This record gives sequence, structure tokens and C-alpha cells, in this order.
Amino acid sequence: MELLNFMYSNTLSTTAAPALLDVLMAADKFEVASCMRYCSRLLRNMPMTPESALLYLELPSSVLMGEAVQPLTDAARQYLASRYKDMTKFQDEVMALPLAGVEAILSSDDLQIASEDAVYDFVLKWARAQYPRVEERREVLGSRLARFIRFPHMTCRKLKKVLTCNDFDHDVASKLVLEALFFKAEAPHRQRTLAAEESVTLNRRFVERAYKYRPVKVVEFERPRQQCVVYLDLKREECENLFPSGRVYSQAFHLGGQGFFLSAHCNMDQQSSFHCFGLFLGMQEKGSVSFAVDYEFAARSKPTEEFVSKYKGNYTFTGGKAVGYRNLFAIPWTSFMADDSLYFINGILHLRAELTIRH
Repeated sequence: MELLNFMYSNTLSTTAAPALLDVLMAADKFEVASCMRYCSRLLRNMPMTPESALLYLELPSSVLMGEAVQPLTDAARQYLASRYKDMTKFQDEVMALPLAGVEAILSSDDLQIASEDAVYDFVLKWARAQYPRVEERREVLGSRLARFIRFPHMTCRKLKKVLTCNDFDHDVASKLVLEALFFKAEAPHRQRTLAAEESVTLNRRFVERAYKYRPVKVVEFERPRQQCVVYLDLKREECENLFPSGRVYSQAFHLGGQGFFLSAHCNMDQQSSFHCFGLFLGMQEKGSVSFAVDYEFAARSKPTEEFVSKYKGNYTFTGGKAVGYRNLFAIPWTSFMADDSLYFINGILHLRAELTIRH
């Protein structure tokens, strides 16, 4: 009756969400697009809750495909993605979400998560809890959830585990890991092109999220000395956000079986007279092993845009210890961040750390 009423008067007497959803379904069945648009607009203007957002995302597929309903489902996805962007805060709630809700969260670039490895671990944990039967789980992971995991931004160590993970169909896992490794092997400008091309589609595998631990590129040598060269790029806005006392950590990298990380800080100089940019090297907690390392920090600088060594040192690490330089560039924070700063090239700060095991 409501639908017939709308066809004659262009209005509805009902304004409650459940009733509007019923009218929306009827309008879809009888292909009354104007009524679908009307219901969708009214629902979109109501305050969203996790329950209502999930209701909209779990409408029958014929309704979901309707152009008139697209703004409503987009708003629902956006609502869930922003509500649960810090997944660790709402762990129990997120674990209880249905598939449509998890897909909405994982499609977001703004997830506040340590790394893509953590996204993968979460997806596995959720799928194991929701789909105890391995056949069902493989189906859901392969056909629905794998496309939301950004495998190209996972670490190689974790990608190895994907290949032997029983929850994924072997062919699916091989394809995903190969694609990720080919992406990692591309030159940076090709990676940026791939990410830009893909960001206009629904699939965002190559687009980097706002990870808590910044990705690094690592070159490892076994001979003539055990050594690794680590490249960490930080955007200008990431550096801006460090002021006045923030810090940003890199993903872990390994040398001689030990895990290390870089951390960039905004801190006070030795005399506490001004803020400055500091870079530190830390060893992850791992027993009481001590480890002697020569290290060198460098950064690209104008006008040559080549890496210039900024600090050399050596240090005997034990688990959990860090070493570095409080004022890497020997200038105040304001000069470092200035428009004519020598260290930002097209808005990116390029840092390099070289670590060598001392014998």
C-alpha cells in the first residue's frame, strides 16, 4: 500500500527505518526506481548505527546492485570503516561482525593497523571463528576475503606462511603470493603507477594503508660480511604529525637472525633548546644475546638528490636496546620542515640505514 501511495503522491506516510526497508524491497521487486531512491535518501539521512549499517549491507543482492541504493550502501560501508578503523580497540565487536561488515572495514585505506601482516592474521582468526569447517572457510577466503588483504604490502616472511597455510586453496595462495612478489620486485615508479591505476577500481591490493609500522625496503648481503641496507621513506605530512614529541616506527627487518627496526622521532636537542628530527635503530626483544653492529645513517639531500652520510657509529645491542642520533641533520625542526628544506624531495624524506655485523 505504501508503494502504491508513493506512485500516486510521491511521498510515504512511514518514516521508521524497518518500514522504509520493507518499502525499498517492494520498490525493487516492482522496479519503481524513484521510490527506491526516495527510501534510500530517507534512510541515509537517519543516524547510522552498526546494526542499521549491517542491515543495509545485507540486503538481497538484487537490491544491492540497484543504482538507487548505492549511496546508502556506500554510506554504510564508510560508517563501519571509520567506526572500527582502530580494530584493536573493538576486537570483540569486530570478531562478531558478519562477512559484509568485515569486508567494509577491510576495504578502507585508513585502517589504523600495525602492518598488512596484522590484517592477514585478523582475517584468518575471524574466518576460523566464523567458519569452523575448512571447506567453507577456504571458499569464503578465496572468493570473498582474499581480495581485501593487500598481499603486496605484506612481509616476505609472512608471504612464505601464506603458501603453507591450510586455510587457503593452494592455487589461490600461489597466485596471490606470486603477484605480491612481482609487485615488490618492481621499480618504485612502477609500483606507484600500479597503485594509482588500481585506486580508481574497487580492488586496492597495491594501495598502501596508513600502517602504524612504516614499510621498508631491505637489501641483504651474506658475504663478504653479514650486512643489510634498509630504506625508509616518510611523507612530509607523516613528519609534520610527529611534532612536538611523536615517533614513527618501521616494520622489522632481520640481520644475523635478529630482528631490528628504525624509529624516527621529533625530540629536543641535547641542550633542550629546540625541537629536531632524530633517527634511532633498535633491536627487538629476543633473549639476552648481545650483538655488535656497525651502522650508518644517510639521507638524500638537494641539490644532488644523492644519499649523504649523516652519522656513523657502532653499538653492542642487547634485546630491547636502541641507539641513534637525536638531531640527525644538525638543524632545528623548523628548518628541517621548511619549504626550502634540503631533505624533502617531492614531499618525501628518503632515509637509509646500513648495518654490518662486527666480527
